[in-house]
Amino acid sequence: MSVEVITIILVLITFAIYTGIGWWSRVRDTSNFYVAGQNVPTLANGAAIAADWMSAASFISMAGLVAFLGYDGTIYLMGWTGGYVLLALLLAPYLRKFGKFTVPDFIGDRFYSNSARAVAAIATIFISLTYISGQMRGVGIVFSRYLQVDIIVGVLIGMAIVGFFALLGGMKGVTWTQAIQYFVIIIAFLIPAVAISLQLTGNPVPQLALTTSDIVDRLGQIQIDLGMTEYMAPFTDLSLINVFMVTLALMAGTAGLPHVIVRFYTVKSVRAARWSAVWAIIFIGLLYLTAPAVGAFAKYNLIDTIADKPIEEVQSIDWVNKWETTGLLQLEDRNGDGMVDFSGGEDNEVIIDGDIIVLSTPEVANLSPFIIALVAAGGLAAALSTASGLLITMTSAVSHDIYYRIFNKEASEAQRLRVGRITLLIALLIAAYVGINPPGFAGEVVALAFGLGAASLFPVILLGIFDKRMNKEGAIAGIITGLAFTLIMIGAILSESIFGTDGPLLNSFFGINAQGVGVIGMILNLIVSFIVSRLTPAPPAEIQQLIENVRAPEDDDAEKAVSNG
Repeated sequence: MSVEVITIILVLITFAIYTGIGWWSRVRDTSNFYVAGQNVPTLANGAAIAADWMSAASFISMAGLVAFLGYDGTIYLMGWTGGYVLLALLLAPYLRKFGKFTVPDFIGDRFYSNSARAVAAIATIFISLTYISGQMRGVGIVFSRYLQVDIIVGVLIGMAIVGFFALLGGMKGVTWTQAIQYFVIIIAFLIPAVAISLQLTGNPVPQLALTTSDIVDRLGQIQIDLGMTEYMAPFTDLSLINVFMVTLALMAGTAGLPHVIVRFYTVKSVRAARWSAVWAIIFIGLLYLTAPAVGAFAKYNLIDTIADKPIEEVQSIDWVNKWETTGLLQLEDRNGDGMVDFSGGEDNEVIIDGDIIVLSTPEVANLSPFIIALVAAGGLAAALSTASGLLITMTSAVSHDIYYRIFNKEASEAQRLRVGRITLLIALLIAAYVGINPPGFAGEVVALAFGLGAASLFPVILLGIFDKRMNKEGAIAGIITGLAFTLIMIGAILSESIFGTDGPLLNSFFGINAQGVGVIGMILNLIVSFIVSRLTPAPPAEIQQLIENVRAPEDDDAEKAVSNG
């Protein structure tokens, strides 16, 4: 059977499992819809967190970023993994002890203000919409190549699948689906990684093959011979300041991502939240420790296959021909010598989208059609698992945090679920549009969402837990300042791709790119929050006592008191 037929079969099988879980776990109350009844086992929740975390950016884009950026691409590894540890150890247990449904719920109650709740909900929507556009691009790329449909059609098919089980099962359905999707993701990533590692180095352990063989040295020399920069040379694509700022934005943004934080509300207790974090770190580590090897192997194979080869010979290769039809790989004999110039400079004749590196690698390495199809199924699982979590997060921000908590506190369970599902449908349509028209490839777009999270929610959550004097005025001013500044800077720096201007309105913010400018927004947020809270009345005594209870050593009675308080 052809790769396309096997891919269709695998995708149909996995989608049947996902939708079956959605039907099995369909919900009729808001607790199950928003936080899965707070009754998910720690191991399953750890797997769901990992799947939610390892989005299309991790599965599809991260190895591509490492392949093309080399040393500089490791900022994504450091930022995302370091940020998760920061979230798991510094914030998650305290947020779970507070015992609310959502991040805006925490901010609204902690700062005793519906205005703060509304501002946090708006920030959540901006973050989630930015994040989901990267996921939908990943879905479109997979479908466009392996199902031979247009990217737009691919996005719409993916949104229909996500919408089905998210509408039906809410967070309960999404959680159990994501737990299954994690194992699809990790198997699809590791099997080709092991196969290519054996093929290139004779070592079946990709991490050891990368560090003990001469593959990186060979790749570096090949790039130099072709006129590129040496693979492991630092600060060639990103300046020192951007390496630092983007890494910090990714780390702080992780601790401000509402769709990840809400995962710690789906378990029974603070202890369960901590163990969920431990399992998630283990599960995430399996992929993140393998990605650098996959990136290096993929770059080596790609250059070896097409560089300095007759262009007609290269275009006759099956995988090249099929990826060219998607428009994500382009070969052009500019100098008319009939050879492929893959130099990366002005004379470069190969235009390749970084998002296809992982998906194309098994084909480039001539692995079996089943493995190629498995990678496609893994890419879809990675994108769809995160997209579903983001949809629930946006839905809860509107239906729970704004509609129920602000406008209609008398709303029944049925009314709240109805509003939630209507909101989810609207979010689906917006996500489809943004996914079809993203301002960059998946990893870049997702990094922007992390910058927004770092600039808006992270400082307020941090100060809300560790600063009793932090009040509602400070929180509102801080979120608005950080979010507005970062949105304006991203829009100005990326105006050409977002708004279609003739060149960017701003090249950078004092040398800081769009992915790193969220750190400036975060600093402004912290400064404004602190100053405003000191110039305005202190929080009520009961709120300060609530924070003392949240920070006290965990115990069941204290946790119940906090949740009820």
